[in-house]
Order: sequence, then C-alpha cells, then structure tokens
Amino acid sequence: MNQFINEKETLVTDAIDGLLETTGGALTRLDGYPHIKVVCRTDWDKSNVALISGGGSGHEPAHAGFVGAGMLTAAVCGEVFASPSVDAVLAGILAVTGDAGCLLIVKNYTGDRLNFGLAAERARAFGLKVSMVVVDDDIALPDLPQPRGVAGTLFVHKIAGALAETGADLDTVTAAASAAITGMASIGKSLDTCTVPGSAKEERIAPGMAELGLGIHGEAGVQQVAFKDAKNAMDLVLEKLESRIGSGPHVAILNNLGSTTPLEMSVLAHELATSPRAANIKYVIGPAPLMTSLDMHGFSVSVLAVDDSNKAQLEAPVGPAAWPGMNAIAPVQTRPLPDGLSPIKPIPSSNPETRDLLERCCDLLLGAEQELNELDAKSGDGDTGSTLATASRALKARLDDLPLADPTQLFRAIGIELSQTMGGSSGVILAIFFEATGDACASGLPMPKALLAGLNRISEVGGASEGDRTMIDALAPALKALPDGLSAASGAARNGADATAKMTRAKAGRAAYVPEENLIGFNDPGAEAVARLFAHLA
Repeated sequence: MNQFINEKETLVTDAIDGLLETTGGALTRLDGYPHIKVVCRTDWDKSNVALISGGGSGHEPAHAGFVGAGMLTAAVCGEVFASPSVDAVLAGILAVTGDAGCLLIVKNYTGDRLNFGLAAERARAFGLKVSMVVVDDDIALPDLPQPRGVAGTLFVHKIAGALAETGADLDTVTAAASAAITGMASIGKSLDTCTVPGSAKEERIAPGMAELGLGIHGEAGVQQVAFKDAKNAMDLVLEKLESRIGSGPHVAILNNLGSTTPLEMSVLAHELATSPRAANIKYVIGPAPLMTSLDMHGFSVSVLAVDDSNKAQLEAPVGPAAWPGMNAIAPVQTRPLPDGLSPIKPIPSSNPETRDLLERCCDLLLGAEQELNELDAKSGDGDTGSTLATASRALKARLDDLPLADPTQLFRAIGIELSQTMGGSSGVILAIFFEATGDACASGLPMPKALLAGLNRISEVGGASEGDRTMIDALAPALKALPDGLSAASGAARNGADATAKMTRAKAGRAAYVPEENLIGFNDPGAEAVARLFAHLA
C-alpha cells in the first residue's frame, strides 16, 4: 500500500519534526534522535506539576499533539506501536520535572508499564517526586486481568492537565487522574484493520463484517458482527457501555480511529446524540481523531460521569489545537426558510396516463442508479446515478400533488421539485430546462418547440452545447428529431450518447478535468441516462 512517507526508519522522527515546524514555536524536542524522541512545551518553567505521557507512535494526534498549556508537559514517543525506551522516558522526566514533581500517565500495555515504571524508579533515585497512573479503560474483553488503555486516556490528560495548570500539588493531580480512570470506560468498532508501514496488512475482517472491541494496535476484538449501518454500529457500542453509564450527566469522547471520514463521524455523532442508550450522555468531545490507530476505518466511544469538579477541568481552555473541546449535546435547531424560497404550490390535477409515464421514467432511473454511477466513476465523481435516483424518489413521492392535467404548470412544478431535491449541477440544469419549457408552453409554443426552447435556455445558462460531452449530446438530437416521432427521437438520443465515447475532451462538467484516456470508450453518464429515457418512452 502506498503511503506518504519517506523511509519507515525515519517515519516517526519526520512526523515529529513536521509537528514542531507547524506549531508556531510552541513545542520543542530533546536532542536525542533517533532513540530519544521527547516533545516538550517551550513555555515550561518547572514551577508546576509536570504531566508526561506517551507510548508507541501511530496514534496521532496522541500523544505529542496534546503537549501544551492545560494538557501534557511532555510526550515520549516510541516507534510505531512500540513503547519508548527507559532512557527516553527518563530523559523526558529529567527535562521537565521541578520541585513540584511529575505525573506519568501510562496506558496499560506491558511495554509501557515496564519502561515508564523503571524510568520512574530511576528518577526517584535522582530525588525527584514522581507519581504514575495506569489507564485501563477498555471494556471489550471483560475477563482480562489487565484491560488495555485506549482513548479514555485523553480524559486523564485533560483533567490532570487543567489541575496542574492552576498549580495543584502532585497528590491532588494524581488523585483526580486516578478517579477519572476508575470512572471511565471505552470500546471501539472498525470495518477494517490498520496498515503498519513496512508490514503486510492483516486482512482479518471479512467484507460486510465489522469488528467490535479491537485494540488501538490492531489487536483482534471480542467479536466480528455483520455490518448494517451507522445506527446499528453505534447501538452495539453503546450497548456494551450501557452498564457503565450511570445516573446523572456523562461526557463521551467520540474518537476517529484513523481513516473514518468526517462525514461518517458526523453521522455517528448524530446516532450517539439521539440514541436512547445515551440518554445520560449530556456532553461530547469530538467527533475528532484523538487517539487513532494509523489508518483504521473505525471509531471508539469513551464515557465518564461528569460532576462539578471534573466538568470545570474538562471545559478549561487548552493550548493544543488538536483538542476539540467539550460541548453540550443539544437538539437540532431550525429556522423557517426566508421569504421567496417557499414556492407557490401548484394545484394538483389528475391524468392517469401522465402519472404512469412519470412513474415509469422514475423507476427506470432508479433501476439504472448503479450502472450510471459506475459509468460516471470513469469520468467524474461517480454520483450521476445517485443524483438522478434521489430526484426520482422525490418526484415519485410528489406525483399526487402535481398538476398532471396541465402541461404548462407540470413542467414548472417538475423544475421547482428538481431544484429543491436533485442537487449538483445536473439538478440546476434540469430545473432550468423544465421551468423554461413550462414558460415556452405558456407562451403558446407547441410541445416540441417548447422543449427546444428549454434546451436553448440551459445552453445559454450552463454554457454547454453539442460536442461538449454532456447530456446535451443526447438531448439535443432527440428533441430535434421529436417531430418525427418517439422512435426517431430515441435513435437520435442513442447515437448522440454513443458518440460521447469517442470524444477525447470534455468542455463542460467534471469530465472537463479528467485526462482523455479516462474518457475514451465510455459514454457520458448524463447522455446515457437521456438515451435510456427516450428508449423507454419509445
């Protein structure tokens, strides 16, 4: 798998330097590359309790991305999914710890516990006050004697960081961190495993399945389940967490495990906010990538009860830009549409033949959705079929409300419907076409000439004409041949659509940005849709 890296041996150091170079001088590092990789605050004066965390890399922005005012003082970075050495941890402790002491925040993995623990002992031998807490928030495998530490670690960074920033002593900071660890729980779910640079990807999760409770290093989860949709995925995660969500308000971290798109994460946020299982989750941190697992296509949810004390700490401002803040979950607010955007509703009228015709045309486009998408993927963004299908569903749902017995008003009503439901440039173009055709009918033009008037209007507004490799290449010849009958129009549309496969350059639409080798041999999807419609009509 191709990745935007140089050499795997320098991956972590390159990434750390990239972070330092883009934070405006807020961060620095110890001069110990490649074995000692410690990121520190540049504004640190050792007067307060220092907070140090870290572990293997590959979980970015954790941990170095959370070094800054109000959170970590230093992060000790290992190689990808590998614990840092004892010397690296000790270097971090010695670099930032003053008389107030330091707290080590360690995820519950054997390597991290051993290396951070031994470094703490050596630091104490230097006369430093060092405390250590171990995060074990993963509830995926309930029978494990030592549960893993995962994204709930961020609760500890934030709560302890807020206290340390205000000058709290080491015992107070440690007690708050321990209380957060005791009260929180986390679990994740993914559609795919992660890709470790330089290693073959483990193809463990079968297509159509998702894994529940997998670890942040790609460790196998508690079970594989059939994947249905975002709602079901979130429900299964919340079902596992439900026993840990008690009475009173709670906060959830909604964490992107790596390659889940922001669009998907927002859908998951909606399911979290509206789930009956999450009725006591009143606040959310995210959705955001906080503790990732390289490119894992998944998410995790961590929960913690909120009280007056930790609420203030969780809401306190911080320096690191990667921290999204905590926000209250609130119902969706809506406002009425501005005047002028609510069109006058047409008076419905009945015409069974027209209704049947429109319904059959919509069904044709619905049935062609996948094929048109696949065709569009060759020359565009792969959504022509979905865009036409969306409009077809909306139009079918509105058939009983349309003026089916009045062609003039029907064309206008279809144009308005498409402008509201179809979206994209094709939605606007077709809306203009139908509204302009309705206007031409109102002026007394017969149907074929009215349709040509609509065609001329979209050429004027959109700038495309025959030969530009758009739907017009099928629509224009079809409408010109329409006076000779539907069979002639259908043949002209098919010839026009097929001709687009030989056009080496598109002059309009998204295909205009695609190299010619991607266009040759494939019909324009819009033209193909027009040809199929006329064939159906004929």
